[in-house]
Amino acid sequence: MTLRLKRRAAPRAWTIPRKGTKWVQRPGPGPHAQNQSIPLLMVLRELRHVVTSAREARILVRSGAIRVDGKVSRDLERGLGLMDTVSFAPPLDAHFRVMKDRRGKLVLVAIPPAESTVKLGRVRFKHAAKGGRVEVTLHDGRNLLLPATTPYRVGDTVKVVVPEQKVVEHLPLHPGALAFVSGGSHVGELARVDRVEVRNSPQPNLVHFKEGFSTVKEYVFVVGEAAPEVTLAEGVDR
Repeated sequence: MTLRLKRRAAPRAWTIPRKGTKWVQRPGPGPHAQNQSIPLLMVLRELRHVVTSAREARILVRSGAIRVDGKVSRDLERGLGLMDTVSFAPPLDAHFRVMKDRRGKLVLVAIPPAESTVKLGRVRFKHAAKGGRVEVTLHDGRNLLLPATTPYRVGDTVKVVVPEQKVVEHLPLHPGALAFVSGGSHVGELARVDRVEVRNSPQPNLVHFKEGFSTVKEYVFVVGEAAPEVTLAEGVDR
């Protein structure tokens, strides 16, 4: 695998100009897939325009001015994906969350400082672990060791304080829950769950919404009950 990526071959989820330098930074190995994440360098240079070159970006991150999910990040290859938070130290003093817009593009949404240490994680896997505990894996690669009586199920969402990884709220996938659609033809939309259809076949389970459409369960990200727990993308009501 090469360490570079041609700009014209960049993932469609990236909101960068298709014309410009021939090569762009490839996301390094991490919790998010390459086509669903954008490297920190591209965020600083192409999205926020706080630097004009990779050299300036290296100087900036080495100063400890950039925090990702509450921790100082000095890796320009780090891929940022859905629900990740990025904070800029003063004098910039700005906080953002990576979300998806109605076109499926990864965008930075301005958030209040209090939200920079809070993120939502969708439960992808749940396994039995030693000592009578269960291991829960979230969509961003985080692993949580919890008691066996934990009610979290695959498809549910947990509200986590970072970087401590302390779970403060459980948002189950059930009828009436408010969900953000992270993929498919309705990407970026906010809808209310009507029912979950479990299929006894190789086809994925479906989630039907009260708005009159359905999508695969993998694309459904519960974000709250009456209202979203976090600030969502521009164009999505909160």
